[in-house]
Formats: sequence, structure tokens, C-alpha cells
Amino acid sequence: MKASHVRKLIKPIDSAYSEMFSGRVYRVGKGAVSVRNHSGEAEQTVIGVHGFLENHCYFTQAYESPTTELILLTCSNYHIPVNGVTPETPDWEVPIKHLEATIEYDACILNQALANLPTTERVRLHGHSRGGAVILEGVRQRPELYENVEVVLEAPVLPQARLHALVTTLLEPVSHGMWPWLIRLINTAPSSAYGQTFFGKMNPRKKQLLSHLFSATRDHLTIVRNIENIMAWMERTPTDVYNDIRHGTFLIPQVDRILDRGAMLNSARQSPTTMRIIETEAPSHFITLDSKEWIPSLETLPQASSGLA
Repeated sequence: MKASHVRKLIKPIDSAYSEMFSGRVYRVGKGAVSVRNHSGEAEQTVIGVHGFLENHCYFTQAYESPTTELILLTCSNYHIPVNGVTPETPDWEVPIKHLEATIEYDACILNQALANLPTTERVRLHGHSRGGAVILEGVRQRPELYENVEVVLEAPVLPQARLHALVTTLLEPVSHGMWPWLIRLINTAPSSAYGQTFFGKMNPRKKQLLSHLFSATRDHLTIVRNIENIMAWMERTPTDVYNDIRHGTFLIPQVDRILDRGAMLNSARQSPTTMRIIETEAPSHFITLDSKEWIPSLETLPQASSGLA
């Protein structure tokens, strides 16, 4: 990448969205992990991994039970979407050798969180879109951590899958130097100009979260690196990563104009019978925001071994 392009791309992007948060926030490398306070005794743990240009608020209304310990990843070089909490550095943090803003780097953040934070023995990992790939890469890096956890992959980036043709067509002519200009253009355009095409029918929560997509990262370079890495990861990662998951669910939307739905299904069908495929009626890539009804019940979570956390 040309140095002049890099200079344009590393110009900081101001944070434009956050919510009040009660809990602790740990800095891990260039990312973060937030642990929400829960009013009841924790019966299960859910770790949420957000998608490309999203933030951890994607999961907060989906897991509101006072007995759910909710742990939320903030991927590398993304803004932490919380108010009123000072991030701290945990004593269990270890250096990450991968390039930041990649699936491989964020999988290391996830694995550190999974190895150190859950206080219950019933654990679910829920990843949306790119977050699904982060979970699968986490499995590939440290399969022993995932022996007794449940994995929910929602409209996920998967091995041997691909972007939707519409997205590919839009990205093809965009050079590195055009990204800052393109994002400024998108941010000044009314969301109605593109929202219905990519986001489907809107509701208040979708509008609240998806209107701030292009201010989720700390700089434009992270956006470029995320996209290039997503495409490369899908191409080079074999589907045999599924063999190390014992309890898993794919949530497939009825309509997806971000990722190629057919390729997503074809990849999911390479998984063993321990993983189920649920073809939802969700009208967009954002299944949880369309309706919480498709999220599997927490009652069937497997019992993890006591040594996990």
C-alpha cells in the first residue's frame, strides 16, 4: 500500500455512538472485552462477537436476563461503545502476534476472554457476520477451549464462502486512496439512499445501531484491512474447522445482501451433524436486530468442564 494512502487512512475517526454501561472493561491488545454487571446469580455466560463496522451493543438487548453473564468483545481498532467506565488492563492479558484489524488478531482477544472470564460452566459464543469468522478462527487456534461450549454463528462469514455480488461490484473499483472520500460520501448521504437495499426493513433498534456504522472503527485503515482480510480468510480457510465444534447453530437469514446466502449455506452444510442449520425468516443480514425470536434458547446450553474458566 502506498505511503500516501496509508497517511490518509490512519486519520482518526471520532466515535459517534455509545451507550451507558454498568460493568468492567478490559483492554486486550488493540481491542477490549466488556463484562456487564448482572443482578442475579449468573446461570450462564454469553460471549458476543460483533460484526464488521458494528459494536458490542448489537447483543445487549438480546441477552437481558439478570442471570446471564454477558461478555462483549470490541474488535481491534474499534471504538469501545460505553459511557462512564474506565478501561483497565487485566493481569491475564498476553501479547498478540498477529496483525491488528484481522480475524486472526481478534480471535486471540476472544480466546483470552474465553479462557479467563466466564464464571459459569454453561457458555455460549454468539458471533454475527465477521464475528462468526472470529469465533471459528478462535476454534482453529485453541480447539481445547471450545470442547464444551455452544457456538451460535449468525449470518456468518464462513470458510469457502463469499461476499454478496452487489457488495463485490461496489468494492471492485475502490482503491485504497478512495476510502476516506467514499466514507465521507456515505456519511453525508441519507441512509434511505442505501439502507433498504443492504439493511432490509428498518425498526428503531436497527436504525439506532446501523446509522453509525462508518464511525465504528478508529481509522479508515481498519475498514480496508477488515474487508481485505475477510475475503482472504474465507478463501484460504478450509471447512474442516467445523470438526472441532461439538455444539453449534448456524442462523441463516432468508435475505442477505451483505454475504452470499447460497455460499453461506453450502459452507454450513460441510459441518458435522453436531451443528444444526436454522434457515430463519429474517429479511436481512441482521437477524438479531430483525427479531430475537430466532436466537436459540439458553436452556439447552451444554455443561462445560469446570477447568474452562
